[in-house]
Amino acid sequence: MNVTLLRESFDLVLEREPNLTHRFYNHLFSRYPQARSMFHPSRRATQEKMLTDALASVIDHLEDAPWLVEKLGALGTKHVEYGVTPEMYAWVGDALLVTLAEVAGADWSDALAREWAAEYSAIAALMLEGARAAEQRPISTRPRHTQPPASEAPASSG
Repeated sequence: MNVTLLRESFDLVLEREPNLTHRFYNHLFSRYPQARSMFHPSRRATQEKMLTDALASVIDHLEDAPWLVEKLGALGTKHVEYGVTPEMYAWVGDALLVTLAEVAGADWSDALAREWAAEYSAIAALMLEGARAAEQRPISTRPRHTQPPASEAPASSG
């Protein structure tokens, strides 16, 4: 993993498109319209901020494996509550990479695409571990599939 490359590219895309996650959700919903029903329209701005914050936190902690395991596992557990399925992680990865490439423009490269794809795969794997752990709990202790409260919309796997 090239931490410097990931951080520099993330800074670049945020500088070019401070509302990166708004563009991300546009791509997600246009490519995977079935995902739209999981998000309440009145909570979109909150969700976008949460995703931006989550991505920034992951980028800030790329060299802190225990933090990543703990936080991303917990995030995966929460996503079970929202009804996120394993296949949806691929949708999010696809929309994220398309968005990053689009915003980076001529600065996007094959090497950068590989780094981001590998990083997203690692993020998704940790979240899926948390999701599997939640699903293995006895039914009486599993979270119910509910819409997230306005202050806590799903970070959309990503």
